[in-house]
Parts: sequence; C-alpha cells; structure tokens
Amino acid sequence: MTKRVDTIIVGGGQGGLSTSYYLKQQGRQHIVLEKSDQVAPAWRGRWDSFTLITPNWMTRLPGAVYQDDHPDGFLLRDDVVAYFEEYVAHFDLPLQYGYTVTSVEAIESGYLVRTDKEDFEATNVVMATGLFQQAKMPSFSADLSPEIRQLHSSEYRNPGELPAGAVLVVGSAQSGCQIAEELYQSGRKVYLSVGSAGRIPRRYRGQDITRWLGDVIFDGVTVDQLPSPKAKFGGSLQGTGKDGGHTINLHQFVKDGVVLLGHVQSIQGDRLLLVPDLMASLAHNDKFEADLVKRIDDYIEKNRLDYPEELLPDLRDGYAAEEIIDLDLKAAGIQTIIWATGYQFDFSLVKLPVFDEDGYPVQRRGVSEYPGLYFISLPFLYTWDSGILAGVGGDAAHITSLMATNGIS
Repeated sequence: MTKRVDTIIVGGGQGGLSTSYYLKQQGRQHIVLEKSDQVAPAWRGRWDSFTLITPNWMTRLPGAVYQDDHPDGFLLRDDVVAYFEEYVAHFDLPLQYGYTVTSVEAIESGYLVRTDKEDFEATNVVMATGLFQQAKMPSFSADLSPEIRQLHSSEYRNPGELPAGAVLVVGSAQSGCQIAEELYQSGRKVYLSVGSAGRIPRRYRGQDITRWLGDVIFDGVTVDQLPSPKAKFGGSLQGTGKDGGHTINLHQFVKDGVVLLGHVQSIQGDRLLLVPDLMASLAHNDKFEADLVKRIDDYIEKNRLDYPEELLPDLRDGYAAEEIIDLDLKAAGIQTIIWATGYQFDFSLVKLPVFDEDGYPVQRRGVSEYPGLYFISLPFLYTWDSGILAGVGGDAAHITSLMATNGIS
C-alpha cells in the first residue's frame, strides 16, 4: 500500500532543506527523504580539518543567514554540521532518515516514489540530490599494486590515518590542494599530480575574492548566458579557508618541498606513467590568476572605486621542477595515493526522458517539462551560486512559488 504525500523532496542537503523551509512556510504537506541516518552526511564525511572555502557571509540558507563577528571567516566542518542540525530543529523540518529512493515514475495522479522501505504517491517531486553524488576514480586505478593504499579524497580524514611514507595526491583543485598542503605541513613527503584548476588569490585589493567574483565575473550572469551548456560543469578553483584563509599557490608548494607532476596517464603495478604537461598546467594556472585580477583592476578603474592597489607575488619555482614522465612508486617511497578526482552524478532513478546527452536534467531554473517534477542544488541551475549555500535558497523560493501559483496542492 502506498502512502499519499503532496510533495516529496529527495535528498536532505542544502537544496532539500531550503525547499522544505519554503513549503513549511506555505503550510504545504511534504516530507524530505534522506538516505543517511542523520542530517548533513556530505559535510560530516569531509576530512577533520575541513573548512568552507566560502566565507561566513555566504552561509545563508533561507531564514537563517549565518551571523557572527567574523563575516570573512570560514566555518569548520563541525560548525557546518551544527548549522544544519540547528536549521532542521529550529524550523521543525519533516526529514525522514534512512530512506533510499530507488525510482521516481510518472503515474496518473502525479508520481510514484519507490524506496527501500515503502512507496509513496506524490503530486510534486523535488530532486535535491545535487551533482556530487558518487566518488569518481579513473578506471586504471584498478591496475595499482595492492601493496599501495588508494582512497578517494572523500575518504581522507587526517595524515595520521594513512600508512607511513610518501603520499601521491592526484588532482589540484580545492580538495587536492588542501589535502596536499595539510600532508606536507604534517611532515609527509608529497607528490601532487596537477590538473587544470585555476588559481585565485584568497584576497585582493582589500576584499575576499568571493566578493569580486560576485561583483565582477558573475554579476547578473544566468545559465543561458554561458558560452556553452558544458560550461556549467566548470571545475572548482584552488583555494582554502583554513587558518583564516590564504592563497593556494603551486609554486609555493614547490618551495616547500612538494614534487609536482603532470596528469596521470596510466598505472602499471608500481609504476606511474605521466603526461609531460606540467609546465603547460602551471602556465594555465598563472594566466588564470593574471586574467582574473586584470578584470578586477579594470572594473575598479571603470567604476572609479577606491580600493588600495596591490601587486600579487610572482612566484616561478614550479617552472624549475623536473618534468617526470615515469615514476617508480616504490622507489619514491609512496605508500598511499589519494584520488582528488571529483565526483559524478547519476539521476537514473528518475524514470522519465528528462535528461540531455550528459545525463543532466533538462529544466528551466529547476522546473522540468513534466508538471510537478523539479530539480535543485545544481551548479548554475540558474546562477553561479545555485549549487552552494549562498544561492540555493533563491532557486528553492522560485520552485515553491510556482507550486503555489499553479494551484498544485
């Protein structure tokens, strides 16, 4: 026997909670199905010293803008978890824990939502599972010698939990760089395979870089104005909020003893074969920062704003590094590989032809062509901050207002 519910939200992350908040304000019957046994499982799964890369002033779920004396500080992992716990408790949101949704199917009265515990019928379904659903690792990781431990960045907790010896981190976006920095600062020898993520200064000309990104780069830009549909999948940038936030610079890593490598091409037991593209990656990294600060400088000059001039450090140490194309892992003392290679998404539980060739939902600001089927908490669902704490509330307000104005109940 199925249970009838007006609206079902699949996923209890920031998108699901924001949607639930607005539905609660409207007095609309709904439940949030969360497969974990507690709120904020993705945040709980971060490493011990994790901090948000966005400053405190950007922590703003609807009805609960984070307020303290340090707007440009950064929340620790446990602070983020506490924020979510307090949010659910304060607004008494109807989360149902331990429910794994197995399918969403269209039926005459709306949708049939099947779970591992019971089935539901709903007029509306909001898919709030986000884009970072499954850890992604290259297929050739299966060719690694079993004597070397390998794990995804989502499984990393702290340096003390790793086997003794050197560590190879593959991937130089946010997670990869932050983990590599923590490891070498703890005394580990670190090798870092560099990717295409761009460098940003943590602060520039008196402001945190996130303020400049919002004012200069992304101001007013919506998803339909991106250069291509795939641009919404743009990789994350290099940055950190640890210890008050500072710039991540690969050239500084080299000065501190990190061995930089190009992209990993393949693994053959104990040997790592690499693409000789380190110098090109470093050049891209440097150019990204230079282009960004030029746009900020031009914006300041054009608008005659009063901000102090600043000249960023011009580090070049990485260009003196040896370009390694064949690395003997055992000879290098590497006992652990951490794959900071991102995540992949899978919406296949929705049994409707509502996805493009990438498997991404076809929708307009979260609204699909199927009445009552919505998506939320995706990067550039509408604007650049749609997928983060700072902007998800706006999209939640949009889709819940449509539910009300369309007279769906």
